[in-house]
Amino acid sequence: MASASRSLFLALIRNGRNGGGLIFSAQSLSLFNRTGYLSRSLSSTTQSSEFLEESLNSQENDDLRSRIFRLRLPKRSAANVLHRWVSEGNQITISELRQISKELRKSQRYKHALEISEWMVARGEYELSDSDYAIRIDLITKVFGIDAAERYFEGLPVTAKTSETYTALLHSYAGAKLTGKAEELYERIKESNLSFNALTYNEMMTLYMSVGHVEKVPIVVEELKRQKVAPDIFTYNLWISSCAATLNINEVRRILEEMSCDSSSNEDWMRYIKLTNIYIATGHLVNAESDSLVETEKGITQREWITYDFLIILYAGLGNKDRIDQIWKCLRMTRNKMTSRNYVCILSSYLMLGHLKEVGEVIDQWKQSSTTEFDGSACSRLLDAFAEVGLTEKAHNFHILLVEKNCDPPSPSK
Repeated sequence: MASASRSLFLALIRNGRNGGGLIFSAQSLSLFNRTGYLSRSLSSTTQSSEFLEESLNSQENDDLRSRIFRLRLPKRSAANVLHRWVSEGNQITISELRQISKELRKSQRYKHALEISEWMVARGEYELSDSDYAIRIDLITKVFGIDAAERYFEGLPVTAKTSETYTALLHSYAGAKLTGKAEELYERIKESNLSFNALTYNEMMTLYMSVGHVEKVPIVVEELKRQKVAPDIFTYNLWISSCAATLNINEVRRILEEMSCDSSSNEDWMRYIKLTNIYIATGHLVNAESDSLVETEKGITQREWITYDFLIILYAGLGNKDRIDQIWKCLRMTRNKMTSRNYVCILSSYLMLGHLKEVGEVIDQWKQSSTTEFDGSACSRLLDAFAEVGLTEKAHNFHILLVEKNCDPPSPSK
C-alpha cells in the first residue's frame, strides 16, 4: 500500500508540471543526421489505409495538423502523412512540426509525436535544438521503454549530451523509480562541466520523496546551492515537504524565512508561505523527537498524507485550481481514511484562492464522511490562522459559510 501511495504522489507531481510534459529551453544545436531509431522499430502500413480516414472532411480542414490528428489509431503512420504533404508541393517548417508534436504529446499520442521527431532527424534539413533531443528521449521512453531511451542517449555525440538531454533521461529513470540508475546518472551530471537548472535537482528530490528516502532531499538541496543554482517554488516545496514529513517543523519555518528573503520571491511564493504557516498552525504540527510516524489504518502513513497536503499547498500557491481539483479527487478516490488535517488543507487552499463554492462542497464532504469525523475545533483554528496572517476577510467568509452549513463555530480570535 505504501508503494502504491508513493506511486500516486509521483504521478500527481509529475503530471502537474506543464501539463505533464517536460519543458526545456530551445537552444540551437546543429547536428548531423543520424541513423533513425524509429524507422528500424515501427512497421509501416499501406498508403491506402493510412489516408482512408484522412479523406473524411478533407475539404473542410485540409491542413497538415488536421491530417495527422485524423490518424486515430497508433498503428497508422504520421510519417506517411508528412511524406504525402511534401509530395503535394507543400512546405513544412520546424516550428510547425514542434507545435503539432506538442499537441500530440498533450493528447498522449506519443507514437505519432515520436514519428514526427524521427522525420525531423531523417530529413537532415532542420536545425534541431537541445529541446528537440530531450523531448525525443522522453518520447522513446513512453513508446519503447527506458532501455531504448538509454541506448539512444548513450549513442548521442558529446555535443548533444547537454543539460537538457541529461535531465530528460534522469526524468525517465525517476518516473520508473530506478533509484540506482538515477543516482549513477546524477553523479555523471555532477562531474560534467555543464550548467544545470533547478529542474534537474527537482527530479532527484521528487524521486527520493516518491520512494520514501526523504532524508536524502536536503542533500540534493546542498548540492544545488553548492552549484549556485537558483531554487524555484518546486524546489522549496519538495524541501519543505521532506522536513514536514519527518515533523522537523523548526526547519520548515527556517526554510520559509529563507524563501521569503529569496530574490525570486513573488506573489505566488508569498501565498505559498502563508498557506504553509496556516497549515502548520491549524494542523498542530510540532517537532517530533523521532521521524518514525504512525501509519493510518489503511496503510498510508502520516508522512505520506503530509506530502500530499503540501502538493495541494504548492498548487494553491501557484493559483492552479484545476490541479488542486485533480489532486483532491485522486485522494478521495483512494478510499483511505483521511485526517482532519487533510480537510483543513484543502479548505484553506480553496479559501485562499476565493473559491467559496468549493469550500462549501468540501465542508459537506467532510460532514458526510463515514471515516473522518467533522472537526469543528479544526475549523475554528483555521479561522484564527487566517486572521493571524492578516486575511480577515477570508476568515469572515469562511465563518459565514460554516454558519450556513450549521457548523456554528466560534468567531475568529481578535
